[in-house]
Amino acid sequence: MEYTKAEDLLSFLDNSPCNFFAVKTIKSELDAKGFIELKASDKWQINKGGKYYVTKNDTAIFAFKVGNRPISETGFKIIAAHCDSPCMRIKPNPELYSDGVIRLNAEIYGGPILYTWFDRPLSLAGRVMLHNPENPLHPTTRLINFNRPVLIIPHLAIHFNRNVNDGIKISRQKDMIPIAGIITEKLERKNFLLNKIAEELSVKVEDIVDFDLTVYNYQKASLVGFENEFITSGRIDDLSMAHAAVCAILDGTDTETTSISAIFDNEETGSGTKQGAASPVLANIMRRIAIATNVDEEGFYQSLDKTFMISADNAHAAHPNYPEKYDITNHPVMGGGPVVKINANCKYMTDAKSSSMFIELCRRSNVPYQYFVNHSDVAGGSTLGNILTSQIDITGVDMGNPIWAMHSAMETGSIKDHEYVIKLFTDFFC
Repeated sequence: MEYTKAEDLLSFLDNSPCNFFAVKTIKSELDAKGFIELKASDKWQINKGGKYYVTKNDTAIFAFKVGNRPISETGFKIIAAHCDSPCMRIKPNPELYSDGVIRLNAEIYGGPILYTWFDRPLSLAGRVMLHNPENPLHPTTRLINFNRPVLIIPHLAIHFNRNVNDGIKISRQKDMIPIAGIITEKLERKNFLLNKIAEELSVKVEDIVDFDLTVYNYQKASLVGFENEFITSGRIDDLSMAHAAVCAILDGTDTETTSISAIFDNEETGSGTKQGAASPVLANIMRRIAIATNVDEEGFYQSLDKTFMISADNAHAAHPNYPEKYDITNHPVMGGGPVVKINANCKYMTDAKSSSMFIELCRRSNVPYQYFVNHSDVAGGSTLGNILTSQIDITGVDMGNPIWAMHSAMETGSIKDHEYVIKLFTDFFC
């Protein structure tokens, strides 16, 4: 597969409607390139030059190539990204019946731009846990994707809210409940959703123990612009960076240094889960690589001082309609290349040293770069970098490609920037 083509990113986005399917899609790419899956519960037998991956809770995945030289001499090369995006999650017992229709009670995940979810075709995807009579502590896992429009959240007509275009406050509980269908004699009122899940998976309703179901925007990723220079899709933040990180581990050629592409979950809610960046999961993987390659504890700590990590999470592109929202001297533009993210209050891990290292990598790859700094009157967010360095004592930089409408149901990025970042990441692993 030619990963620099726009169609590959489009396909990855469409095949990854939620975190579970992002990991499944990445696994299929790794399997096709000869990577070997490791289980956290097994003793790891790994070889120099080997290619491996391990997953965590079905929603985080860590792929690595073992270098021929000891990590105590080379350190690690790491690219980190995340596979979750702001959305809605279906609650237990979700059915609501009124005014002739059935609705599904949902909870907001992360910080989406809520009104962008109105009046769009929506679908459901995620994980279903099935009864395992052999062992209650190991339920059977099945992934599910309805892969068709099954939900919608209609706006209230302007006739009932004449001030809607002046701005309205949206209630997460009242306004953001998707509609699933019209109540008919044929419709199963009891356990409506469980019956639909059972039908989709060809299982018995009584075998369904629980589920993690995400509402996602069913509209497909597409190219936009007279020259097809833009890509618009849900979940560009941060699946585009995850895609680039996986491309790099697949195509990187460095045989000396151990390289890791780490795709975490739950960044949008603070990373405080077992599969998130605030957990010891990456540090534990690095220690296990050290143990399996006969590097002692002292050698492992030596490796940390020689490690460099690129924390890849999308940045804000300057919006031409709102120039006042951006810093007066640092406002990245579409097509201008990857963005170094800087914050005086240490919301990002970037400092002058790590920024210089990243810029040198860009120069080596002939890739342009930009800076993002918040307008001093506008509060910014944070990302993976600082969270990871609270767990692992390493040097790194926070960066990302510039996009518009971050956290919208449809975000927009630049194809040229994606080509730049794939080249940069692949060269980093070469």
